[in-house]
Amino acid sequence: MSETAKLIVNGETYELPLVTGTENEVAIDISKLRATTGLITLDPGYKNTGATKSAVTFLDGEKGILRYRGYPIEQLAENSDFLEVAYLLINGDLPNKKQSAYFKERITNHTLIHEDMKRFYEAFPSTAHPMGILSSMLSSLSTFYPESQNPNRSIEDIELTFHRLVAKITTLAALSYKSSKGQPYIYPDNKKSYVENFLYMMFAVPSEKYELDPVVVDALNKLLILHADHEQNCSASTVRIVGSSQSNLYSAISAGVSALWGPLHGGANQAVIEMLEMIIADGGDYQKWIEKAKDKNDSFRLMGFGHRVYKNFDPRATIIKKSCDEILAKMGVDDKALGIARKLEEVALKDPYFIERGLYPNVDFYSGIIYRAIGIPTEMFTVLFAIGRLPGWIAQWKEMIENQEPIGRPRQVYVGATKRDYVPIEKRKD
Repeated sequence: MSETAKLIVNGETYELPLVTGTENEVAIDISKLRATTGLITLDPGYKNTGATKSAVTFLDGEKGILRYRGYPIEQLAENSDFLEVAYLLINGDLPNKKQSAYFKERITNHTLIHEDMKRFYEAFPSTAHPMGILSSMLSSLSTFYPESQNPNRSIEDIELTFHRLVAKITTLAALSYKSSKGQPYIYPDNKKSYVENFLYMMFAVPSEKYELDPVVVDALNKLLILHADHEQNCSASTVRIVGSSQSNLYSAISAGVSALWGPLHGGANQAVIEMLEMIIADGGDYQKWIEKAKDKNDSFRLMGFGHRVYKNFDPRATIIKKSCDEILAKMGVDDKALGIARKLEEVALKDPYFIERGLYPNVDFYSGIIYRAIGIPTEMFTVLFAIGRLPGWIAQWKEMIENQEPIGRPRQVYVGATKRDYVPIEKRKD
């Protein structure tokens, strides 16, 4: 007999089944709670609610574990490249040589966008945030590929949409940067790898040859891998709930980008740089701001330290710290902000206050430093995050569709006015 949890309400006892995952996570199945008891649960922010069963990503915040499809993030970051990880997340297994070659060829052959789309960039104001542009452009792809709007389309059509998205997001992102700079657009080069091509489209200009730095390519490849999925976070949940209405995938991904745009989700690495610039503007006394962070009566907190999910350390930060050190050593960047960042890192790794509270430098801290060091503008940081997270969003959407999950429809506990009768305006009190 399977184990159950007992719920006692007004003297009535209800038995709710327990569900155990492959990593021994135990959940109480309340899917029939309302039908059998008339009750619902109240869980603001869904912090204690499992909305789905998923086989994509396993995360243990207490132990600092992150695995994609069972593969430890440390092994993937060391041995894989971003497109292989994208294939793994979307399809469930690492590709063999034939599958890998096919997948990479498909991505390479779909990097171009329709020429008409370039006119859209001209309509955005020069001050438009790249995330707003990216969200709009991704959504507009559905108008160029109307077959994507058919919920009964073939598996081949769905797969083609996956390939188009992974291929075109780098082109769309690079064009948004070029547009903001008033520089000519650079077309993708099919001879370059995925990461190389993005850097080329971002930074090359027609008037001179662009040299790719292998240290930068490797660091960016690792960052994209580390950001590729993170279980049922805000943007992944957004993609799933929008997709559950049978909206086309382009619109669901566009919604995910909008969710990621928020400073409480994907904007953390941008907030790190903004914090460093604030310290510089205040005279550069980082110790003053460390003391402010320690003061419980002060609202200031150091950005890029600690994590809402990881309680002891962020496994992604452990991986990317090495790349961060390599880039700063090789490029010899003379930047006050990066200098202060290294001082803050040194304090956080040694000071008992930070150690006892688990306020270690996280992946956002190191990614912000890397992006700044290689010349990525601050407003583009979250765009890089979106490029990395795209395979995870696709995998989450695909799993939701394959499992035939119902349309998302959260309940509520109503706390507004009870029934009241309409009063004509001439009889209402002033």
